[in-house]
Amino acid sequence: MREFSLPALYEVPADGNLTDLIRRNAARYPDAPVIARKDAANPEAWQDLTAVEFRAEVHAAAKGLIAAGVQPGDRVALMSRTRFEWALMDFAIWHAGGVTVPIYETSSPEQIAWILSDSGAVGILVENASHATHVESVRERVPGLRDVWVIDDGAVEQLNAAGAGVDEAKLAEHAAAASADSPATIVYTSGTTGRPKGCVLTHRSFFAECGNVVERLRPLFTPGEGSVLLFLPAAHVFGRMILIASVMAPVRLGLVPDIKQLTDELASFRPNVILGVPRVFEKVYNSARAKAQGEGKGKIFDKASATAIAYSKALDAPGGPSLGLRLKHKLFDKLVYTKLRNVLGGRASHAISGGAALGERLGHFYRGVGFTVLEGYGLTESCAATAFNPWDRPKIGTVGQPLPGTVIRIADDGEVLLHGEHLFTGYWENETATKESLTEGWFRTGDLGTLDEDGYLAITGRKKEILVTAGGKNVAPAVIEDRIRAHALVAECMVVGDARPFVAAVVTLDEEFLPRWAEEKGKSGLSREELIADAELLAAVQQAVDDGNAAVSRAESVRKFRVLTSQFTEESGHITPSLKLKRNVVAKDFADEIEALYR
Repeated sequence: MREFSLPALYEVPADGNLTDLIRRNAARYPDAPVIARKDAANPEAWQDLTAVEFRAEVHAAAKGLIAAGVQPGDRVALMSRTRFEWALMDFAIWHAGGVTVPIYETSSPEQIAWILSDSGAVGILVENASHATHVESVRERVPGLRDVWVIDDGAVEQLNAAGAGVDEAKLAEHAAAASADSPATIVYTSGTTGRPKGCVLTHRSFFAECGNVVERLRPLFTPGEGSVLLFLPAAHVFGRMILIASVMAPVRLGLVPDIKQLTDELASFRPNVILGVPRVFEKVYNSARAKAQGEGKGKIFDKASATAIAYSKALDAPGGPSLGLRLKHKLFDKLVYTKLRNVLGGRASHAISGGAALGERLGHFYRGVGFTVLEGYGLTESCAATAFNPWDRPKIGTVGQPLPGTVIRIADDGEVLLHGEHLFTGYWENETATKESLTEGWFRTGDLGTLDEDGYLAITGRKKEILVTAGGKNVAPAVIEDRIRAHALVAECMVVGDARPFVAAVVTLDEEFLPRWAEEKGKSGLSREELIADAELLAAVQQAVDDGNAAVSRAESVRKFRVLTSQFTEESGHITPSLKLKRNVVAKDFADEIEALYR
């Protein structure tokens, strides 16, 4: 058993709640722009709100909720894409004394019904009429639900008008009702292995989490200088943590609902910190490389990429980069790296990444071009990050050191255990599941990992996902899958082989990159089915598989693979909103294809 901890950098208030952040910002930074929303008259422009202006909007919306009958402790659901109103109403719910229950905007009526009924929500704010229709279709199964407000139909304005008669004393009473140990939110897990469970996160959880993240990454969260563009789902605990941390810092925060326009949004907002999941950074790299190849500059890009990786690795070696490497790096900075940084807004020097492993190759590539991706690790139950790489001492290939003030322990069987104020207090009205996961203040993550001598954590797999081949070899699928998925052609990959004679994989192709590849290879006239059977394409996927196999022993390597004609998507039920594979669903739906690998 091994464990590592770091002293806390932030002291959680003895009492109070997250509404204090809005009040503090207005008093301490009254004229500082703390949040921005899209200008209705000019969709390409951003309208900044000062701390005082944001407080006024939060208070007005909160009074509307109070007028609607929201009482301290009531659960109010929020179902919307990531947009200004998400942040506004989250803080408004807390000011009304309520508990926010996020629901992914892609959720099915069945999922909506379960979360609303299980949480006992009294009201829900939805983004649009389609969401409202889903809610109405299951309303008879949620007898406690009183109100449905539709943001696109003027919900905020309606609440503002309804709350005009609520006085400041009543608002203050509701806002002060919650203590540090009161529930702030109930975030439902993705449900990869069954019905989602509601994780109860308190105001203390977020104070401990966000306070220590901000202090450890303070150069990236400097008031008056920092800015964060949030495009990940605010309904996910990672996006939510960044939202609250940005308000806590405070730094200028922008929220983007449509990542299809991400490049344009980055250029207009120009954040100094970007957060994302590995797939985002993989796509940026693959798109830049494909563009260079299309312009006949592929060899230059590949040399620049190799130089960036070598330069980053040399930064960790005694003596640092050689003079020759520094000169090559300077040349490629002018030719390639500057253009790539401009794609990311031109101002960002760091990114925060979670959800899966980025991989050492891309980690070194990005640091080499002057854009360091700080990988972290966490779960809904740990209020997002429970480990992350510090800005001044990142160790590529790991998910960093423990959140200050917390402890990470590696059990004798390799499971990662967590302890700290940031942890959830239990699963909502599910004592059995809570007892299974929390033991004497330690949370059993179900993940496997190692700690090095400096306390940097590496995640090696999940206990429940470990495959045991017919030959008795234990295989952690994530290690190989992450490497294979890094290839531009690959969208998703799932390794199989439990109780089988060897390890194999099913692979889906990237919908965006496949047409580019076909055009580049002169195969644009082929149908999708013909492309999937094309020898050159299969050789390219084999290259991705070979790269994944390089990370493991021969007994763990993928011997055969099969390219599927369909995709793993959230709509198809194969991926959660947080982009995790529902392995049991994939295995069931593609049983014939998997079986064919062993014939």
